Amino acid sequence: MAWDDGDKGNPWRSDKDKGPADLDAVVRDLQRRLASLFRGGRGGASQGGKPPLNTGLIVIGLLALIAIWLVTGLYRIQEGERGVVLRFGAFQKLVQPGPQWHLPWPIESVERVNVGVAKSMSYPATLLTRDENIVDVELTVQFKRTDAKGFQFTLRDPENVLQSLVSSALGEVVGRNTLDFVLRDGRTQVAHETQDLIQAALDSYGAGVTVNEVNLKEVALPQQVDEADQDAGKASEEKQRKILEADAYAGDILPKARGEAEKRRQDAEAYRAEVVANAEGEADRFEQVLAQYRQTPAITRERLYIETLEAVLASSTKVIVDTGNGNNVLYLPLEQLTQKRAGASGGDAPVVPPVPVNSTVGPRTRERESR
Repeated sequence: MAWDDGDKGNPWRSDKDKGPADLDAVVRDLQRRLASLFRGGRGGASQGGKPPLNTGLIVIGLLALIAIWLVTGLYRIQEGERGVVLRFGAFQKLVQPGPQWHLPWPIESVERVNVGVAKSMSYPATLLTRDENIVDVELTVQFKRTDAKGFQFTLRDPENVLQSLVSSALGEVVGRNTLDFVLRDGRTQVAHETQDLIQAALDSYGAGVTVNEVNLKEVALPQQVDEADQDAGKASEEKQRKILEADAYAGDILPKARGEAEKRRQDAEAYRAEVVANAEGEADRFEQVLAQYRQTPAITRERLYIETLEAVLASSTKVIVDTGNGNNVLYLPLEQLTQKRAGASGGDAPVVPPVPVNSTVGPRTRERESR
């Protein structure tokens, strides 16, 4: 705009040359007020006859300052983080990862809480067991900040509180178990019980911390009693070895003993069945002979006598002497019979001369002997 264009763009024209509703007048009035502030409240021209400041530059400067102030409210939350927005120090909201904006300072501020990375804490301690023994324990705890609001506002120092909870929970769990259980068989159980106690306390506080894992890194006796414990461990190992050997021997001998017992039982059953069968057979034969004897006693007696002689003479050596007069003489070698019997019994038998058998027997007997 030209300076001579009705003098509308002239900033040094007097107030009497324009109307009260003129926009230039409003701007100049604002300029005078700001200039008076910069010059300590004095109106009119600046010192040394210099013209007042340009109103447009002041407005642009103010707008630039406002824009910069607003831009300072831009921020970005990284992956694995949560933003806690505070308005005049009080909790306002939680924001997720990504670009965000808040009212700039001093109205609002943002606290970033990393909830994606697990942290680890180590805690060594010397504790007393239930059986009044001392044990050195080193515990490692892995935890994450799962609730950003609780982590920022519930406790003043959550990690320090967590360390105190670890100390208390570990002392309680170790104190209600024996030394052997803590050193050998119960390490996993001690870690799990400690984790449960810590997490229960954190949840009751609303600390916003989740314990992911608790491990017993090292469990050992103090150096003064380590040698005695090693001897006890060797004795326990020897005990287990002996138990295993005894179990193996029992597993080997018991089946054999059971098999032998079953075999003998079966043999006894077979022998019993055989004896019973023989006895029943003998009884049946006797009953048959008895029935025949009752019918014909004389014939039965003779038949029994002949059968007995057959049984005796069948297994012995017989000598028949021809006397020439028609009467044969039969000799039984009793000496050989007694020697055989003595040999079977293992003793010495007396020498007995042969005994002649009377040949004056019935015709039936002579016929059997000649055969």
